[in-house]
Amino acid sequence: MTSPDDATPIRLLVDADACPVREECVKVALRHGIKVTFVSNSFFRIETEPLVEREIVPGNFDAADDRIVEHVTRRSVVVTADILLAERCLKAEAAAVMSHTGKAFTHDSIGMAVATRSIMADLRAGGAQVGGPAPFVKADRSRFLSALDLALVRLKRHG
Repeated sequence: MTSPDDATPIRLLVDADACPVREECVKVALRHGIKVTFVSNSFFRIETEPLVEREIVPGNFDAADDRIVEHVTRRSVVVTADILLAERCLKAEAAAVMSHTGKAFTHDSIGMAVATRSIMADLRAGGAQVGGPAPFVKADRSRFLSALDLALVRLKRHG
């Protein structure tokens, strides 16, 4: 007997604005036969395949985030660098949420990530010169590919 969640297809949701691993998402999704949806506020080029979907969401900056959260199910894997979106997706019970470097956002780690983000924003607002994220490098791309593949394999095996 299958549960309603088992009938829900696995889906890869990508916060596509400024995402450096779009092609990798397509590659992994196609290899697994999984639909990938890229959600953004602006147009970008992406491969045309039946399993690849692009949603351009007009409106405010959070409109794309809102649309991603609307799509989330327990069988969704979400790719985003946005910590607040990651938190929302975890609350919506996404199966997995990860950054474009392959770093997993989990229920155990998201509180610290949100707090750190808030502290850094306060420092910047106060005029402090704080560094941004490390540059995206080849090792990040490799780590992302491995993490995404593993998340999809686990979801296929364990629902």
